[in-house]
Amino acid sequence: MTNVVIVGVGEIKDRPTDPILALDPLDLMVAAARNAEIDSGVALLDRIDSVEVIHQITWRYEDTARKLCERLGHVPEHATYHAGGGESPLRVLHDAALRIIDGQSRVALICGGEARSSIQKARRAGVDLPWPPKAKVMEHPWRVEKMISAMGRAHGISQPTYIYPLYENATLHAWGMTPAEAQAESAELWSHYAVVASNNPAAWLQSAIAPSDIMAVTPQNPLIAWPYPKLMVANPTVNQGAAAIVMAEETALELGVDPARMIYLVGGAASREPEDYLDRDCYHASPSQQAVLEAVSALNGGPFDHLELYSCFPCVSKMARRTLGLNENVVPTVTGGLTFFGGPFNDYMLHAACAMTRQLRSQAGTGLLYGQGDFVTKHHALALSSSRPQARPAMDYRVDSRADALRGALPAVVDRYEGSAAIESFTVIYGRDSIIDRGIVILRTPDDRRTMARVPAADKQSLARLTDKLRSPIGVNGTVTTGDDGLLEWRLL
Repeated sequence: MTNVVIVGVGEIKDRPTDPILALDPLDLMVAAARNAEIDSGVALLDRIDSVEVIHQITWRYEDTARKLCERLGHVPEHATYHAGGGESPLRVLHDAALRIIDGQSRVALICGGEARSSIQKARRAGVDLPWPPKAKVMEHPWRVEKMISAMGRAHGISQPTYIYPLYENATLHAWGMTPAEAQAESAELWSHYAVVASNNPAAWLQSAIAPSDIMAVTPQNPLIAWPYPKLMVANPTVNQGAAAIVMAEETALELGVDPARMIYLVGGAASREPEDYLDRDCYHASPSQQAVLEAVSALNGGPFDHLELYSCFPCVSKMARRTLGLNENVVPTVTGGLTFFGGPFNDYMLHAACAMTRQLRSQAGTGLLYGQGDFVTKHHALALSSSRPQARPAMDYRVDSRADALRGALPAVVDRYEGSAAIESFTVIYGRDSIIDRGIVILRTPDDRRTMARVPAADKQSLARLTDKLRSPIGVNGTVTTGDDGLLEWRLL
């Protein structure tokens, strides 16, 4: 039986005082790859026959994977630049392992890097970065029009900071919590991530921030979209790179890797929700997340010793830990979370794989890596272990049929409607200085159709009800009318 092991992990954090000296994303990847080679204790980069590159956002290259190989000084036959998603490092790591099991590869390198902080600093300083010219076209572009309906785009609800609150506000009602109780849970949870980040040398922010400071709305921590302030959302303004080297255990022993460096990939699971968030059965749960976490927990045969629960927004981690049956004192991360460690776009879970590898080397046991991408859309989890598994990973890891069985009826979605409608979920969008721009409500009509409407900033009464900290507005009825621009508007009855 072929067992796949992670033998080397590497990270880099780049904080130059002068942006002209900043590493571009490819150089971050190269540095991380060389650190992974050093971590393995063996000269491995020249033996790599498969290079897998995580989709990066901050700089466009022509043929990213090939350019990376050229900078590494080694161009294998197989070099792939992958489509994005927060779960994608786990998907790429999982697929690389299966290629090794299938005999298609012997030594694989997975790497990623982002440099948004340097780009922003250079822009503010009015200087041009001495990086390669940007390619005209992005590889694997993120096409919002293929992911979000015309109605969602028309209302401006097409980015993560506005969509994840729909899950936050629906889940707290389903769990019987007041908004204040749910916000306190989020702050306490996020403080666990902050503590871990404070002790992680690779983290961007290394401060153990108290729950009260995480939830306090201040000029430095403004509201973004109800109920989330800045310290409850991912922070992509970082310069970070990560890499991992994987191979069969037999190959590792043959090449002289110390067995104490090897961490086993036990297996994993993946599933996805309908692409458009308006085409889902509900916002108080994710059937795909549940199916994935159930499957990987069964694979592990019990609770995991160490965890990494994806943390772009609190609702994701809170749903995951309920599915896993975890109490509030369980530390949900070995990395530090996307707010405090940093959220290098699609690459965070590769950093998490690095952190989990180090954790399992120092504290033997099992580890869960759970990531998700887009808008609670794509879910992937991996089980790692310091001990040799009893069975090889399944070649088919999709659990979509289980997710479909968990999924409720899908409502019809309409973009034209007037009359009574009740709130299914909502958020309130803020501009500068935490000033309300508008509210957004997802509604159910009396015949159970779904639609979306805005709540204008001038409607103080309706907005006050949406932002009441003691009473959730889920289920509250109001009236839908058509605004002058043709978009639907909702107000309290």
